[in-house]
Amino acid sequence: MKSQDIILALATIFSAIISGLFFSYTFSVNLGLHKLNDKAFLMAMQNINKEILNSAFYCCFLGTPILLFMATILFFDLYSPKFYLILAACLSYIIGVIVVTGTQNVPLNNQLASIDLSISSEKSLRLARDAFEKPWVFWNNIRTCSSLLTLTCLVINLVFFKSKN
Repeated sequence: MKSQDIILALATIFSAIISGLFFSYTFSVNLGLHKLNDKAFLMAMQNINKEILNSAFYCCFLGTPILLFMATILFFDLYSPKFYLILAACLSYIIGVIVVTGTQNVPLNNQLASIDLSISSEKSLRLARDAFEKPWVFWNNIRTCSSLLTLTCLVINLVFFKSKN
């Protein structure tokens, strides 16, 4: 197996892990959290946002675009559908996951982290949740769709366009 194939396989695996993370949030975690009262919801999100910042998450979340970029370069060929699928996967992940996370979800997470829930009134808890939940869920759904598109491009690539030895 060539090193470029290993890089593409790792990009696919890391992409699948991140896609699964966002998928699980969209179709279970967010739905369950939505049923909590305001304080419990905000507390749960504050804790989740702290706990997700770990080496396993960073390795997959930031490793994916690095591996995708490397694969895009290694498979560069303007006449190859394989190249365009990898390029589409790379762009989908960088724009729909990295950029959206950095410009939308992280600022919302930081805003939420600044709230001291122990001294907040019921009204301020409601306002904080209203300012956080709908936009965060919307942007997470964008990340879900983008990461699924990334993974789909990579899987199609692996199934239909095998590398020549």
